[in-house]
Amino acid sequence: MFFGAHVSAAGGISNAIDRIEAIGGDAVQVFTQSPRMWKPTAHNEEELERFRGRRKEAKVEAVLCHALYLVDLASRDRDIRKKSLVALRATMETAREIEADAVVFHVGSHQGYGFKDALRTVTPALASLLELTTDRLWLCMENTAGAGGTIGRDVAELAAICAALGGHRRLGVCLDSCHWWASGVDVTDGEAVDAAIREVDEQMGLERLRCLHVNDAAVALGANRDRHEVVARGLIGDGLATFLGHPTFRDLPAVLETWPEEGLTTKDIDELRRLHRLGKRRAAARSKRSLQSD
Repeated sequence: MFFGAHVSAAGGISNAIDRIEAIGGDAVQVFTQSPRMWKPTAHNEEELERFRGRRKEAKVEAVLCHALYLVDLASRDRDIRKKSLVALRATMETAREIEADAVVFHVGSHQGYGFKDALRTVTPALASLLELTTDRLWLCMENTAGAGGTIGRDVAELAAICAALGGHRRLGVCLDSCHWWASGVDVTDGEAVDAAIREVDEQMGLERLRCLHVNDAAVALGANRDRHEVVARGLIGDGLATFLGHPTFRDLPAVLETWPEEGLTTKDIDELRRLHRLGKRRAAARSKRSLQSD
């Protein structure tokens, strides 16, 4: 696996590589513009070139771009939908320029008017965004905690979007550990994770799993509330090892999105690697017990 974090692009997007290198990560996630403003950031060619060059120097194996928080392709408000599409297109275009591997986004919320109607709303927009993908760059839907009418609270909703888009081969999924937990998947339990992954495989195919967001939770299992906590400091705790160590996730980038008050350091990336090692040991022990019982 590749381990990293979401870091700031302040002062120029290429600074994100400097920041992730400084804390020992080999994967990075970044906003291509302010996450709370519609106006896209204009990156000059020198900055984009420096990003590409520094990535190679720092041996950063995976680059993810996260769409801004305002995006809602399912909104009842036509203006919001239009702004969301423009913002996502801008993120996709910058992601192509820096040779990123994925753009991760939240589909949005149907706000109670129903998933089926929302599906008809979001499909044309996503079809146009998928035209900007490349053999390297994927568009990745993120699962959600399930609050209100947010889309992606279960695999069935993500699979329905995929089917509506003809199973586009560069439409991927980003799994967030906190969101999975909050939506009812016990990421601390190996059998529960196995069952959830089987569901992904049966409904979408495991090849669509492209990246992981690793966050602890400040809410109880199944609470349907999106409340992140710093890794190993929340209610999931060391149980995150079971999630991180699952063999299905090997070779994927795993990035932190929740920061300690004192800021990210090498200790935070080391903690990810520790949990991964612990998880692999747990997975091996569980496999051994299964073989013995057979």
